[in-house]
Amino acid sequence: MENAIAIDMPIFEKQSLCVNAFGYSETKPCHRYGPAVRPYYLIHYILEGRGQYSIDNINYRLSEGQGFLIEPDCQTVYMSDADEPWKYIWIGFSGKEAGSIVSSLGLSMKQPIFRSEEKEKLLGYVMNMLHHDHSSTEDTFYTLGMMFLFLGTIASSNHDILPAADGNAYVNQAISYIQNHITEPLQIDEIARYVGLNRSYLSKLFTEHTGLSPLKYIQSFRLTKAKHLLESSTLSVSGIAFSCGYQRPESLIKIFRQRYGISPAAYRSQVLQRTVRKD
Repeated sequence: MENAIAIDMPIFEKQSLCVNAFGYSETKPCHRYGPAVRPYYLIHYILEGRGQYSIDNINYRLSEGQGFLIEPDCQTVYMSDADEPWKYIWIGFSGKEAGSIVSSLGLSMKQPIFRSEEKEKLLGYVMNMLHHDHSSTEDTFYTLGMMFLFLGTIASSNHDILPAADGNAYVNQAISYIQNHITEPLQIDEIARYVGLNRSYLSKLFTEHTGLSPLKYIQSFRLTKAKHLLESSTLSVSGIAFSCGYQRPESLIKIFRQRYGISPAAYRSQVLQRTVRKD
């Protein structure tokens, strides 16, 4: 069971972007939603409590300040904690530009989790939408405006996952390709062909706009994703290694220790210990 305030709106596939749903929910212990499939993008943000989000046999343990993405036509399940059921807000949207907007946030089904400390801002945008009328063109623009503020806040909070590309279209395309193929053995020549540039020019643009070479970016992204999965998922270290594009778990363990001074398993233990102490 849950106490929810929700608005559902029509889907207009030919529009560049439209809001399809938004709301606020206070769930009961172990409240479960799904398995379910939706025809639009959906972003949830957790205001209080805890829960679990599951997609593609990966379980993410989430709590206050975190959020998660659901992509169209993907089957997902999420359930509130037995002891600390979560409260959350959400916004759903679709349109021809929706996919590129989600990519620009640094989110995908392979990287669906984000964190933001701007709880009051995000809550305020959704509550403004809920308390506004939805019957006129003016209201449609107002709702879109609130959604852009919501997404902009997520983008500013998610900069450690995806360095800003400073508006360069080629770099944005390359980053999107890397993000969507991170489980594969990526080659810089392959990425350059994808965006239609030669390798040296892409590397020059990439370094100018992100501060990292394409190779350094891939390495950093893999480590950031691995750290994120250690914190929020139940995947084994081996499973995380393969999910992040490492061909052998030993490779992740070595590089993780070099970067953070600790093994992946020990890092996960530290995170769990901090969580227990917080409880």
